[in-house]
Amino acid sequence: MPSLTDLVRSHTDLDDEDVAWVQLLQADWQIIADLSFADLVLWLPDREGKGYWAGAQMRPTTGPTAYVDDVVGTFVPIGRRPLLDAAYSQGRLVREGDPEWRDDVPVRVETIPVRRAGRVIAVVARNTNLLGVRTPSRLELSYLQTAADLTQMIANGYFPAPGQRSDHADSPRVGDGFLRVDAQGRVVYASPNALSVYRRLGLGGDLAGLSLADTTRELVPPRRRPDEETLSAVLGGRAHRDTELGTDGDGGVSLIVRSIPLRPSGDHIGALVLVRDVTDLRRRDRELVTKDATIREIHHRVKNNLQTVAALLRLQARRMDSEAGRAALEEAVRRVGSIAIVHETLSTAVEEQVEFDEIADRLGRMVTEVSAVGDRVRVRRDGTFGVLRSEVATALAMVLTEVLQNAVEHGYDASDDPDDPVVGEIVVTVRRIVGRLHLTVDDDGRGLPAGFDLDGSTNLGLSIVRTLVESELGGQLSLGSTASGTRAEVDVPLE
Repeated sequence: MPSLTDLVRSHTDLDDEDVAWVQLLQADWQIIADLSFADLVLWLPDREGKGYWAGAQMRPTTGPTAYVDDVVGTFVPIGRRPLLDAAYSQGRLVREGDPEWRDDVPVRVETIPVRRAGRVIAVVARNTNLLGVRTPSRLELSYLQTAADLTQMIANGYFPAPGQRSDHADSPRVGDGFLRVDAQGRVVYASPNALSVYRRLGLGGDLAGLSLADTTRELVPPRRRPDEETLSAVLGGRAHRDTELGTDGDGGVSLIVRSIPLRPSGDHIGALVLVRDVTDLRRRDRELVTKDATIREIHHRVKNNLQTVAALLRLQARRMDSEAGRAALEEAVRRVGSIAIVHETLSTAVEEQVEFDEIADRLGRMVTEVSAVGDRVRVRRDGTFGVLRSEVATALAMVLTEVLQNAVEHGYDASDDPDDPVVGEIVVTVRRIVGRLHLTVDDDGRGLPAGFDLDGSTNLGLSIVRTLVESELGGQLSLGSTASGTRAEVDVPLE
């Protein structure tokens, strides 16, 4: 299905400001579809004047759809739908005509010109499935009257309002709670859902006839409501925007209020006000924040504990008389340290994911700094690991530490030319390819001993690497000599 931008560029002469206006309309037309109990289709004029392209479509959540199939991307030539031609050429709402029949369903079609800066730039077709029409209730009459005001504003160029945007991702919908206020901000009609929301705030009676702003001030403490200017503008129905407010205490209520001023002929006649109870959403938000903070604190404490363990192992190594025992403890220190680095990174991360490049670089420095050759062997990274899940990052950190340690320990000799500031280079090459991570570690050392067999190796470090790569990460490990040294390759899935 083509996007609105694709259709505009391919088939119309609309400029950037026209497109921005249409996109603003799109951002709010679910409200119009729900108030109208009708499907909306946005028709864009063809640049050659031969017809119209369906650029966007919206179905109502309050009634049956008139379009079972999507129509976006379809073309209607001039003359096939006279209502479209009349709305575009004459710049007026067109409601006359007999219902259309689609799949044995009668559909009433109305067309609304979309006007910007005095020009008609598109047409909105409102399609009502008449099988769902019955004697309207007061709620439905209020919906339809408000929809009529909004469509008149579209035809006259007063809607959407430039720059109009909701500040909240969970902005209210028509079914959440609907209020209609007059020009003085007094409630003309409140839907049962809207009345229920205000009852949760503490309202004892009905809302009809009350000033919505004054009533809200009485129910909501000052610290839980916006500044007076915002409250008066939104709840008085004079500003295209939304705001959040609520009550205090364990049983406190949070709600979002959104206002759309109505001026179908230019003069302000009132406003549509939508309200949504977001108490449960805010409670979950608080729980997530607390959970995230707790997880980060756990990672911080694990990192501290691991560093303590590493310090104890290092202290014990200094007291060892056995060279082999001292070397084993120093290897354990490095392994614990590599895990600690991952937890340190996770302790500052917002999610359980980490940017692994910094970890890889720190591991390279850690391995060379504590080795016999020191910083005379340099580790260089080529490519980026990107973002990895915490469980993958921990295992991969261990793998990289062991591979680098083997390269430094077995590839180079501390006695090699002590006057040479650089005796070798290890290159860590990493690529992300089609859902997999391919890691290569190349050194320019002495290479593998003759007859080396990875499957028959008893080296503890290589055993750890194989277990982590094959069992923990579900990947593959290979090790072999090259013309200039040794290459270790690790290939693991990312998903």
